[in-house]
Amino acid sequence: MSFPMDTRVGAYAVIVQDGAVLLSHWNPRHPTLRGAWSLPGGGMEIGEQPAQTAIREVHEETGYTVELDELLGVHSRHMGPDERLDGRGRPFHALRVIYRAHITGGTLTSEQDGSSDEARWFPLAALPQLPLVGLVPVGLELAGLVAADPTQTGDGR
Repeated sequence: MSFPMDTRVGAYAVIVQDGAVLLSHWNPRHPTLRGAWSLPGGGMEIGEQPAQTAIREVHEETGYTVELDELLGVHSRHMGPDERLDGRGRPFHALRVIYRAHITGGTLTSEQDGSSDEARWFPLAALPQLPLVGLVPVGLELAGLVAADPTQTGDGR
């Protein structure tokens, strides 16, 4: 028997400069849900390639233009209905394509009217004190960086 499931393919970037990582704050814009810090990135649009998605999403969420350096990996995360933060009663499967990138231009700017509401640089050592989506430690591990047991929240991003 097959059950309905939501699937989302997204592309994200690990951007580290001077010992700090660029994160965007995921804001679920829901009265009972808390936001958390994530790698900049997001869902693919129809007809888009993952690399295009990562570049577009980083710009939308942070104001920076980037060049992708390398594909770090692809991470798959399945959540049961009880793990979802949006209250939908069906499983969720997130497929995340993660790149290493560097900034080529732009100015740090927070996204307006999107799924994130702030972008900020954080020293890697500060990450354990932040609420993070589970994608952050995954991306840092793929990039060969260590995040010392960060607090993790929802993985829907």
